[in-house]
Amino acid sequence: MRVATKALSQLLALAGRNPSDEVTIDAGARALKTRFFAEDAAAAALAAGGAIAADLWTMRSGTKQRVHVSTREVAAGLVSFMHQKFGDESLAPPMRGQLDAARTAANGFQKTRDRRFIFLHPSFPESTKRLLRVLDCPDEPDAVKATVARWDAMDLENAIAEVRGCAAVARSPEEWDASEQGRIIGARPVVEVIKIGDSNPAPFKRGERPLSGMRVLDLTRVLAGPTCARTLAQYGADVMAISSPNLPSVPFFVTDTGHGKLSAFVDLKTKEGRETLLGLVRQSDVFSQGYRQGALEQLGFGPVTLAALRPGIVVTEINCYGHEGPWRGRAGWEQLAQTASGMAIVHGGEETPKLQPGAVTDYTTGYLAAFGTLVALARRANYGGSYLVRVSLTQTAMWIRSLGFADNSFDDVEPVSPAEVRSFSVESETGFGLMTYLRPAVQMSQTPVYWARPVVPLGTHPPEWPKN
Repeated sequence: MRVATKALSQLLALAGRNPSDEVTIDAGARALKTRFFAEDAAAAALAAGGAIAADLWTMRSGTKQRVHVSTREVAAGLVSFMHQKFGDESLAPPMRGQLDAARTAANGFQKTRDRRFIFLHPSFPESTKRLLRVLDCPDEPDAVKATVARWDAMDLENAIAEVRGCAAVARSPEEWDASEQGRIIGARPVVEVIKIGDSNPAPFKRGERPLSGMRVLDLTRVLAGPTCARTLAQYGADVMAISSPNLPSVPFFVTDTGHGKLSAFVDLKTKEGRETLLGLVRQSDVFSQGYRQGALEQLGFGPVTLAALRPGIVVTEINCYGHEGPWRGRAGWEQLAQTASGMAIVHGGEETPKLQPGAVTDYTTGYLAAFGTLVALARRANYGGSYLVRVSLTQTAMWIRSLGFADNSFDDVEPVSPAEVRSFSVESETGFGLMTYLRPAVQMSQTPVYWARPVVPLGTHPPEWPKN
């Protein structure tokens, strides 16, 4: 059994659904030079979401349809931000945007006094300042290297975490799994769908697409959370990205994950902004958020509060290290999930830990979050209830690890070719001019998968749902 098929069966079992011949994965030649079955896992996550979307279509129409995913196309999507092209380069956003303002020598893998490696992630500018305060040295490569070499790895990781900076020590899979955080999230499924409130069943009415009429609020940034909402949009959901003019962003990632979405500014630090969001929640079906653990609860937007405000809502929460345990509130990124979970050591070795060639945990976690959200909507339709969906980058990493390892010779790897990328791409007019970008990697036989709205700059629309 190809790994993608095995992974798909695991995910469908979490949904209480049996595999079927109507959901297929075309497992082509390996495309990524990694020992992990990264493209198989991502393809399984997308196919599982497609399977549930097809089930929702059956609820609407009484008819079934076929779902198809190709691992080659999914592999291209694990670096989809790299496949964007702009007809007018003057309208193209900078590739790193505000992350460039955080450019620093305190970045990447550094060796510590106890001969371990720690990955320093500057994140956005404020996080960079916190990181540099801990190091307390000139922001120069030699100075950072010498300073890190005077720290033991775990002491430096904890010191950076205490000031809400971003860093992770490179651990082996065994070390991570034996840690308190690893044990806690290892006991949880890769996608959790938890009933948190009661409501009447909400059967799907007739519509043109699986998620027609569903409204999704997307309060996330870079990259997993926006990918979740983008995935829901490809099945017909109305999605509104909610951001703040006071928060930093990465415009190049906005253009990658903003397809199919409205985009509005809401300042949650103001009473007016919170009231605006409350009004939107009352009219929404899904509330997807990637804020630091507890941040939205303090503002009155915790899952239980939302379920009381809007019975039947699905709250989807996405973070780096899991939603329970001592690391639940730590800030994290793709690179840190790979480093902490053991992926970097498996991929590069203990003496040369290395990241995989693609945002493996980011995009896959987004696909898994969308899958869990679809499962929750199906349960709401059949049985009623409000639901909490939880995923994390590190849980995704552990799941991908559990699928086994490929040969490390890479002799059978065939990178995705430019011709293949062109065949996976579409072109449209957007808020950034003419764009060429990767289409959704899921194909459905009855309801075409596409993004109905073009990507736009943040804050383009008013914070209100369009009248139907």
